[in-house]
Amino acid sequence: MDGAPVVAGGTARRTTAPATPASWGRRGAVPVKWHPPRSSASARSTRCPVPGAATRTQPIRSRKQHHVSTPENTVPPATARPGEAGPRQRQQGISRGLTLLFAIAGGAAVANLYWAQPLLDFIARDLHASASLAGWLVTATQIGYAVGILLIVPLGDVMDRRRLIPLMMLIGAVALVGCALAPSIGVLLVAIAALGVGTVSGQILAPLAGDLATDGERGRVVGTVASGILIGILISRTVSGLVASIAGWRAVFVVAAATAVVFALLLHRAIPSMEPKLRMPYPALIASVGRVVRQERMVRWTLVLGAIGFGVFTMFWTALTFLLSAPPFSYPVSIIGLFGLAGLAGAMAAQGAGRLQDRGWSLPATGAGWALALVAFGTAALAGHSVLVLVVAIVLLDIAVMGLTILNQTRLFAVSRQARNRINTALVTSNFIGGAIGSAAASLLWQAGGWTAVTLTGAALACLALTVWAVGRRGPLVAADAP
Repeated sequence: MDGAPVVAGGTARRTTAPATPASWGRRGAVPVKWHPPRSSASARSTRCPVPGAATRTQPIRSRKQHHVSTPENTVPPATARPGEAGPRQRQQGISRGLTLLFAIAGGAAVANLYWAQPLLDFIARDLHASASLAGWLVTATQIGYAVGILLIVPLGDVMDRRRLIPLMMLIGAVALVGCALAPSIGVLLVAIAALGVGTVSGQILAPLAGDLATDGERGRVVGTVASGILIGILISRTVSGLVASIAGWRAVFVVAAATAVVFALLLHRAIPSMEPKLRMPYPALIASVGRVVRQERMVRWTLVLGAIGFGVFTMFWTALTFLLSAPPFSYPVSIIGLFGLAGLAGAMAAQGAGRLQDRGWSLPATGAGWALALVAFGTAALAGHSVLVLVVAIVLLDIAVMGLTILNQTRLFAVSRQARNRINTALVTSNFIGGAIGSAAASLLWQAGGWTAVTLTGAALACLALTVWAVGRRGPLVAADAP
């Protein structure tokens, strides 16, 4: 590189010729990236012995300077294969195009969990099954997803994700074809459970985006990918209903399978080949998920906030279905599904939450998010017969909860560079548990006190989360530097 000092025999000299790969292996010649000194203090030199070579002299790096390139940590561009990136290239961060691809692919993957939800009546009639048996399709998908989160996502820390992510998408595509061709409800239950396992590719993409991003852009990048996943969840039911109304329920799974294959090919070409972050036997890898949670207090506190967030979110949306289908609204299912578009506006607005992490405002923004959730439940309690006020409450709650989800994820990714996939496994699992409890609580609360009971409980849980945040912001929620 131009201007790099090459040291041999203890004498430093400047050269204008770029260092070549051949010179890196020559004894006594060490290429060092040159940074002009900012002050006289930074120009001081120290003598550092190099095993097997002459003593070299180099400037002392300040904390703000870039990592010094050496033959051991630098990959020459000429030796990199197409689609691969060495350490020096990865330090440049992730492009906006690749970030957008991750967001769309993650949204398409997680949407597989929800294709069947608005189609249960169609499927039950076509396969001559009862409505209660068809309802198990949603449960089977969620069980498969939970298994994939616990057993597959941690592999992102020990495998090349350029191979792992497309492989999981192709497994999902095969399962989708099985769903489309299922001759009976029993076969469809097995296929859709396998589909849940393959859907976890979206949860491997988010930690990968965090690894590829630089420290200054990680919050924005992870926030964009997480927003894509959340948007995929919200629009999946609407897309599924539209396609099924035009071409039948089997066409939904055919289109989804073709989409999965396309994204598998695109991601295989776009994801840089990266060496595994560590090597660990599979049983020890799975066991280490719990160990990370036990060792890191900040992780435990953030998981509690995440579980509360998804709990109030699913409780609200489950009870909202009861509210809109009963008098005075009495809306059909097709109209109720359109309320998800209001949530889509909230998801898009929450995309900027990751930038707050980049600016060091994660904890203050977390408190603001829970305060906004409290306002949302208060607004929902006052909605009465007003659809407009109800839509305002939906948008406020989606902005709050989705913003909090992104803040939780980006804050946890700062805990450990080597364990991001395992930490994400713990986060998604806790969110999943919180969401399941919220859905069950919605039915009980609706029977006990209707919409008022639901909104009061949501407000109380928001106050609980604010209390956890107020105590945790003084220490337990503060992240240390990632090892």
